[in-house]
Amino acid sequence: MSSTPALRPRVVVIGAGIVGCSLADELTARGWTDVTVLEQGPLPAPGGSTSHAPGLVFQTSPSRTLAAFARYTVEKFSSLQVDGVSCFDRVGGLELATTPERLAELHRRAGYATAWGIRGEIVGADRCTELWPLIDRSVVLGGFHTPDDGLARAVLAARAQLDRATGRGARFLDRHTVTGIEQAEGRVTGVVTDRGTFPADHVVSAAGFWGPVIGRMAGVDVPLQPLAHQYARTRPLPDLAGAEAEASMPILRFQDRDLYFREHHDRIGIGSYAHRPLPVDPFTVLPYDAARARGMEMPSSYPFTEEDWAPSWEDCRRLLPALRATEIEEGFNGVFSFTPDGMPVLGESRQLRGFWLAEAVWVTHSAGVAKAVAEWMVDGRASVDLHECDLTRFEDAQRSPAYVRERGSQQFVEVYDVLHPLQPMEHPRPLRVSPFHARQERLGAYFLEGGGWERPHWYEANAPLVDSLGPLPERDAWSARHWSPVVAAEARATRERVALYDMTPLRRLEVTGAGALSFLQRMTSNNLRKKPGAVTYTLLLDEAGGVRSDLTVARLAPERFQVGANSPADLDRFLRYAPRDVHIRDITSGTCCIGVWGPLARDLVQPLTRDDFSHEGFGYFRAKETYIGHVPVTAMRLSYVGELGWELYTTADLGLRLWDTLWEAGRAHGVIAAGRSAFNSLRLEKGYRSWGTDMTDEHDPYEAGLGFAVRMDKDGFVGRDALRGPAARTPARRLTALLLDDPAAVVLGKEPVHVDGTPAGHVTSAAYGYTLGRCVAYAWLPALPAGTGVHVDYFGEKIPATVCDEPLFDPEMNRIRR
Repeated sequence: MSSTPALRPRVVVIGAGIVGCSLADELTARGWTDVTVLEQGPLPAPGGSTSHAPGLVFQTSPSRTLAAFARYTVEKFSSLQVDGVSCFDRVGGLELATTPERLAELHRRAGYATAWGIRGEIVGADRCTELWPLIDRSVVLGGFHTPDDGLARAVLAARAQLDRATGRGARFLDRHTVTGIEQAEGRVTGVVTDRGTFPADHVVSAAGFWGPVIGRMAGVDVPLQPLAHQYARTRPLPDLAGAEAEASMPILRFQDRDLYFREHHDRIGIGSYAHRPLPVDPFTVLPYDAARARGMEMPSSYPFTEEDWAPSWEDCRRLLPALRATEIEEGFNGVFSFTPDGMPVLGESRQLRGFWLAEAVWVTHSAGVAKAVAEWMVDGRASVDLHECDLTRFEDAQRSPAYVRERGSQQFVEVYDVLHPLQPMEHPRPLRVSPFHARQERLGAYFLEGGGWERPHWYEANAPLVDSLGPLPERDAWSARHWSPVVAAEARATRERVALYDMTPLRRLEVTGAGALSFLQRMTSNNLRKKPGAVTYTLLLDEAGGVRSDLTVARLAPERFQVGANSPADLDRFLRYAPRDVHIRDITSGTCCIGVWGPLARDLVQPLTRDDFSHEGFGYFRAKETYIGHVPVTAMRLSYVGELGWELYTTADLGLRLWDTLWEAGRAHGVIAAGRSAFNSLRLEKGYRSWGTDMTDEHDPYEAGLGFAVRMDKDGFVGRDALRGPAARTPARRLTALLLDDPAAVVLGKEPVHVDGTPAGHVTSAAYGYTLGRCVAYAWLPALPAGTGVHVDYFGEKIPATVCDEPLFDPEMNRIRR
């Protein structure tokens, strides 16, 4: 969020590609008309990624945010023309399956499309060849047809928006190379070029693969890796002779071979991700004139590497036999941007206020990104959730040049891969480990990765416990990935005995100082004005009442608080607004945490401490600084799994001693180590939300079922005014608990939910509830009474489910408060 330094702020946008032009259009449409767009190359085709982009726009994505960006891009570009030529050809899209695995994946993608409101259908091989007659039908099993996808004329769309923005007062200056970013007192003040300096209240880097170069000038890290990508055009094809339209068949994806195709009148354009990654150092990319002097068409167009192309050309000819009668007429390796997680990098830098990033954005998402960033700049928030794109989302350990290069290159490799939602990255691992890692390995931990942390999902040492469970429902091949029946045994052991959970990756902030209480009271929704020793669940809201995060705040001393947060964005927000008498420190890496949960948790812990851990002596949502054996700990009586227990925090150097102390004492009580999969199952049975998955800033607390964490009688907290009125307390949509009717059925998240046969919402979190004997799913749906029947679409199968009151397990909270 940015403060506006002037009524009509001066904005300088660096880069006049599709993103810069789109942003200038969106800003000027909102009344910010003092906009200057600087471009080092010539307009209208300055030589960046936009100038060579093939223009394919497929809207469907696992990310709801990216899908929203793409939908807006299609809508906007379809309305734009230049000299009577449309900026978008709605020829449709067709994704092919040549293997059963890919066909199943297309059913999953069709589910995404339904969930996000995109038209699409699974079609058979015959329909595929009707849509694309050049396809060899014998190699195709089916396809996914999206009639509203198509081809963006990127350079033309940039020009159309340039013209509109210019008409509102913006100016576009080409042949201006940025050489520096001016700043004073932590705020941007101008942009220096080889042709003069431009004062600015806001500067937006929309420089594409030059983003890291601009970022370095500003002292702002831009975690972006440019890579070269092969694109080629064939000679004229007899089958397309006489074609008047630039394209009439759908844009085509052959993802089983990492290929895509589009028409260029009587030629076929082909793009390939099948080759080795070809990373490009953004600091060595030539300026436009220097590139032209070396015989390059543009700075972003590198020489075609024939040796990388040969295998793909054979795959092309197998799919499209007509290509056997032609050759490649021209090709190039075009440079564009990847990030470690494949998402854009958007937002305002805290280190340099007024300096914004709109980087790693493809043509597909360009107008949608520009709209969101313009809303963010002008209104203080976007109308779509941006947490997946926020520039603050990466941990420090994920920002090294080596990490960005390695992960960016892997994102290129995986563009068309069938990726499971739990799919872990392979390299670089392990990166971050808790102090208990060696013990976890000894217990046979199955690790997945998140935020750079190695996170045990179950332990093979618990496999013998599976025999006592009885038969479990068989899982389909997809839901059985990164899962084990051991998960059920760990969940049961937590409900019946006691288990240790590694909670170290949860973010911990220390907030201290004379103004700490007042600051936290203003920033969060619940009342924190309690005596030391109190722990409070509260929400971090934005000014519109949207849920930016959920927090647990422990008041350990009058001026010292420990905050359990979610992401680096929470730290960033606190640091942006903290007054001088408040000090905020991220203590995550120097500390660790073990969750001790289960009906025997007190039997395990009490003998290890002199403090009273009885219910009367240590109530629920209370904290104590004490000792467990030789280890000083901060103990908090919290439970995210719905059982008696504590979160025990200590410094990283003592973490292993804490684990061993609890493990030895727990052996008499049948203690086990349990993983994140059991944890997720247990928390869904209790209805505990996961921020970023179940709710975001698109949702208010009442919709999300978190109204209990809002104290409207508390003055002056962020978001309070937006939550006034009865409408906030009677939401039209709700985060809704569902139980699948079939005990053997499982869904995983992001599936569409149908009410009365019509798509009405989507699943957020889902996991099998081993205590309940049913899969639990939470979904955003219209407000529905308990008992209502719905259907969840899982790989094209409509699975019946029932709306339930929550929590599903232990609604009286007897197990926690014992």
